[in-house]
Amino acid sequence: MALRMSSLFVRTQKEDPVGAEVASHRLLHRAGYIRRSAPGIYTWLPLGLKVLSKIEAIVRDEMARAGSQEVHFPSLLPADPYKASGRWEAYGSDIFTLTDRKDNDYLLAPTHEEVFTLLVKDLYSSYKDLPLSIYQIQTKYRDEARPRAGLLRGREFIMKDAYSFDIDDAGLDASYEAMRVAYLRTFARLGLPCLPIKATPGAMGGAGTEEFIYPSEVGEDTFVRSPGGYAANVEAVTSIVPDPIPFDDAPAAHVEDTPDTPTIETLVAAANANHPRPDREWTAADTLKNVVCAVTHPDGTREIVVIGLPGDREVDLDRAAGTGALGIGEVEIEPATEADLAAHPELVKGYIGPGLSPETQVLGLEGTSGLRFLLDPRVVDGTRWITGANEPGKHVFDLVAGRDFVADGTIEAAQVMVGDPAPDGSGPLELARGVEIGQIFKLGRRYAEALDLKVLDANGKATTVTMGSYGIGVTRIMACIAEEYHDGDSLVWPQHLAPADVHIIAAGKGSDIGEAAEALTADLEAAGVTVLLDDRVKVSPGFKFADAELIGIPTVIVVGRGLADGTVELRNRLTGEQQEIAVAEVVATTVERVRAAYARADAAGDAAVSGTAPAPADLAAV
Repeated sequence: MALRMSSLFVRTQKEDPVGAEVASHRLLHRAGYIRRSAPGIYTWLPLGLKVLSKIEAIVRDEMARAGSQEVHFPSLLPADPYKASGRWEAYGSDIFTLTDRKDNDYLLAPTHEEVFTLLVKDLYSSYKDLPLSIYQIQTKYRDEARPRAGLLRGREFIMKDAYSFDIDDAGLDASYEAMRVAYLRTFARLGLPCLPIKATPGAMGGAGTEEFIYPSEVGEDTFVRSPGGYAANVEAVTSIVPDPIPFDDAPAAHVEDTPDTPTIETLVAAANANHPRPDREWTAADTLKNVVCAVTHPDGTREIVVIGLPGDREVDLDRAAGTGALGIGEVEIEPATEADLAAHPELVKGYIGPGLSPETQVLGLEGTSGLRFLLDPRVVDGTRWITGANEPGKHVFDLVAGRDFVADGTIEAAQVMVGDPAPDGSGPLELARGVEIGQIFKLGRRYAEALDLKVLDANGKATTVTMGSYGIGVTRIMACIAEEYHDGDSLVWPQHLAPADVHIIAAGKGSDIGEAAEALTADLEAAGVTVLLDDRVKVSPGFKFADAELIGIPTVIVVGRGLADGTVELRNRLTGEQQEIAVAEVVATTVERVRAAYARADAAGDAAVSGTAPAPADLAAV
């Protein structure tokens, strides 16, 4: 049945919502697709649900193609499975928790790995039951500290999460690849540019993982790419580690007076002025910067850690937190406070360096303070540095790694810089921004071991199942599509994703115009084309045209003055084309146009996995 503007539950808005930062937030609100209920929480209106259902239909179709079956879990879940897996603590304040009247702990699920695992444990017991892939499209919850950008970062959102269960790692590899193909097909059919990139698993755990990124300046994720095709989240970039350098003939370390040099810039200037080297000038890259950070572990424990890195780099806290070098689970890291430094007087602000260990006579922070000292991987044995002497106004020169100091480990915490070499040798890196719209994980046996998911193998031996997890941000995708397809002031949906296939405007007061618009609507609906009819009788044509542009259905039919000559106007918002067409021909022309758009979107899935995917603009065009 056709949608009618006269009765549709929608009110368009001329003004942007307060605090709207991005186009998708502005336009989805103004066009009547969503309304804000609370920070990061939105109410879905009829038009919004129409688009959302089309996105979900494509996701479901590709999940079925990949052999995954749909289930549905509750959002309110008991805490015990998450405590067993360790994620109750790992998520920390990022999840919504509550206690029922019997003092039992519950949470609003951020993801469902644990309960999927328990469901399979309940029903399956033999290798003959595997492989298995099941999924759901379900509402998730995260207590975002700073929800922003409308649907791009909210506290309540809809995800598709799928899980695979296999008897061995070879099966997991096959399941992972099948889902990877399904993702490429899904995003191509949705008309979204998408780049699979190497990523880190974070609190999810597991081994291999990839993110699917929609490149956009409004994205919060920074990723890198190279001319040769390398692509990764900055948290997953690994440094090219140089070979160790012989240091048999290196000069002995020596402490020099360097007053008033608490920063790298002032230190380099003083070194060049008072302690010049014969071959070239000192640079920031010759200094070892030691940054004191406070790490909060999932159990709430606060630890002070010192990170050493070349002085021409800054510490990237997100990278540091995501490497796993700081601890198990999702840790939080921040610069140490004045109170933290006061509790460790051996750390002299502005002059921090590795301290002398009396046990080994090797410089290393653990010898004097008990603090963990982690080094950038590029600080290899034999490299020589200028660094703090742990005395005000003094620095050590010619401090040699491996000879004069050691560390407790390495950490990829340095900020990735434009021009850094790609780890695979494919050229210099460039930085870009994007929105994560999907991620796939090889979880392995972490959750199966924690929750004792075993089946009998072919020899009758109990074997722990290996798992994969595969997520797509459905509501986030809708925001990304709105970001990709708008003209600045209005939405312009891809034809196959619009809330209706055609927007018909009755632009006139005569009864003949209204009757013709009604007849055209009936004929199109009978031919399988969905219609939004603007049949409002007390609204001016100008207001109707403005609403049509804002709502963004790309195919618009205007029934107006041309009707006297037997024609209507057929508009294509995607191309800007407008044409007068005979009333007798408009149904067939419109049906052909709409069907071609759906067929083109479906074909894009095949092209995506064959390497011939069309550009999004080509996909959207009719």
